[in-house]
Amino acid sequence: MRKLKYYAIASLLRIASLLSLRCAQRIGSFLGGLAWRVPTKARRVTDINLGICMPELSSEARKTLSYQSLQHTGMTALEIPLMWEWPVEKCLGLVRETRGLELIDEALASKKGLVLLAPHLGNWELAGLYFSSKHKMAALYSPPNIAEFEEYMIKVRGRLGSELVRGDRRGLIRMMEILKEGGVVGILPDQSPRGKTNAYAPFFGMEVKTMTLVAKLLQKTGANALVTYAERLPDAQGFRIVVEKTAPDLTHSDPVIAATALNQTVEQVVRKVPCQYQWEYKRLRHRPPGKPNPYKPGQTCE
Repeated sequence: MRKLKYYAIASLLRIASLLSLRCAQRIGSFLGGLAWRVPTKARRVTDINLGICMPELSSEARKTLSYQSLQHTGMTALEIPLMWEWPVEKCLGLVRETRGLELIDEALASKKGLVLLAPHLGNWELAGLYFSSKHKMAALYSPPNIAEFEEYMIKVRGRLGSELVRGDRRGLIRMMEILKEGGVVGILPDQSPRGKTNAYAPFFGMEVKTMTLVAKLLQKTGANALVTYAERLPDAQGFRIVVEKTAPDLTHSDPVIAATALNQTVEQVVRKVPCQYQWEYKRLRHRPPGKPNPYKPGQTCE
């Protein structure tokens, strides 16, 4: 049954990859808008997250942002087959503008390696492909539920030699090796982490479980850190690669202070283009025990 699911998904990806960027974005925008208009879980979670994270907005402004966010989520979903199935050169041709690339050069000139943080903002698959085309790079990933799909994912993401490492002890050791060699490690910093070695830190004002992996890598290797995203340009014009400095204290010895700096780093770029952030993800579900679960009224977190 799992193999059947894999072949079905792989076939759909290949069919979707026949679309142009403009067509993929139009279809994705339509489907995202449809998901907003009907009572979907994605709409509900998006509204809850925006109500907590963007309280300064009026109800009408949050409603508009919610709609735009799901449109962009739909676009991202339809763009992924293009990023995975198109020739690399065609994908890289979608990058029309860049900002802050000099920060990458400055960081790597130190020969200490670079941790590149890429939140779920814009098209993170294109951001990973872009930087793996220019640098020796490893990317942290979580294995999918379908084992056969993992092999496919590693193949398409590693087309330019990017090495994918699991988020386990062996993966941590490998990432440290690459950083000590002066390479680049890509991490999605806004996932709800697993395991016990994490910290509760504020994310848009609410304490949530946050990874301490980034701080540990920086502390153990002396590497630099920057944050990046591939911003979607209007009217299917392509994308803008943006690189920015991180918030201070990412390497602080106190895990809560370091985790807070990590979340602040994500916040600073999300506020630049909030409509392109993946607000339908339940980022706030893991809170300190006893705190209310924002997605389940009347229930508390364990």
